[in-house]
Amino acid sequence: MRGDPEVTAVAGVLKRDTQRVEDEASIIRAAQRGDEQAFAQLVYAYDQAVLRLAYNLLRSQEDARDIYQEAFLRVHKNLHTFRFDCSFHTWLYRIVTNLCLDYLRKKKVRREEAAQVETEEGVKDRLSLVAEMRAEGDPQRRLMSEQLRQRIGQVLEELTPRERAVFQMRHHEGMRLRAIGEMLGTTEEAAKNCLFRATQKMRAALGEFV
Repeated sequence: MRGDPEVTAVAGVLKRDTQRVEDEASIIRAAQRGDEQAFAQLVYAYDQAVLRLAYNLLRSQEDARDIYQEAFLRVHKNLHTFRFDCSFHTWLYRIVTNLCLDYLRKKKVRREEAAQVETEEGVKDRLSLVAEMRAEGDPQRRLMSEQLRQRIGQVLEELTPRERAVFQMRHHEGMRLRAIGEMLGTTEEAAKNCLFRATQKMRAALGEFV
């Protein structure tokens, strides 16, 4: 008698997830013993996620690369302290987030364009190009899209470092509030309240656009 196909499928997914976690744990333990190849595997597995998170928090490619390098230097130095009491993903993101928060507290973030590309109309950033492609053929809509993008960038810089971090992790990284709280060393409720404040500020500042 065959089992329920849905139950079988779920069991297969759980088995693969368990295997992945076990494989990662083996790699981490090898890296903790000084295996540089194992450490390189960890960097390869998470490098793009770390760079994306840093960029989403800082809105600067140059600063994000600096944080990226510092984060993995700290991971390499402190990996022996990782005790598997949380996921490696959470532990790593906590390091990146704290570095970004420290940066935002100590230095006013420079206003600079995101990844820039050359166009017939001059230098444009990739984020604005997405909005412009949608607004093609409608000059008024195109203008509004550009103004909205610029205003969002301004409002993000006006948020406190923690509000900005929570807002970006929730809306750009798609993280759950519980995970955000863990990375910030606080509770899910505190992260929720911080997100609420950031959202209220964003709505108030973008009233004319929404």
